[in-house]
Amino acid sequence: MIKIEIENGYYKFKLEDILKQRNISINKLMRDTNTDFKVLKRLLTGQLVRFDIFVTARLCNYLKCSITDIVEYIPNKAS
Repeated sequence: MIKIEIENGYYKFKLEDILKQRNISINKLMRDTNTDFKVLKRLLTGQLVRFDIFVTARLCNYLKCSITDIVEYIPNKAS
């Protein structure tokens, strides 16, 4: 899991964990979902600028999971 802190909280990027648990390589995911390697790499490393809802839907459909299994936003707790 990759944790990326932002101003109001942080994101957890969990795609790598799912792939490891299911023994799926990035190359297999790329081929089976017809998703560009660079796009998958950004999802794995948390270096996204924006989420592509079509890519996310393809990945969720292929992995039979929800978006929060791949990326989760955790807001900071108010003091």
